[in-house]
Amino acid sequence: MIDAAHPRTGRMRHSKAVIKGQTNMAIQAPETEVVSTWKVACDGSEGALGHPRVWLVIPHDTGYVECGYCDKKFIHESAKLKDA
Repeated sequence: MIDAAHPRTGRMRHSKAVIKGQTNMAIQAPETEVVSTWKVACDGSEGALGHPRVWLVIPHDTGYVECGYCDKKFIHESAKLKDA
């Protein structure tokens, strides 16, 4: 909600209720994918709205890696079997 323009600067002012409401928005959980290779590519999987393609290597000791851009988690299938 925009209240009015500031009398001196002409910039629009926003009410505090709207700004406070924006901080209370729910955050979606990152996506998880089980893969069979130790090297995976991630591009955000949203076409033009994604991020630059990055190649990630899954460490054998953890069995998973997370993308630094979108937080998508890639879990190697052998690590998934150990947890079952």
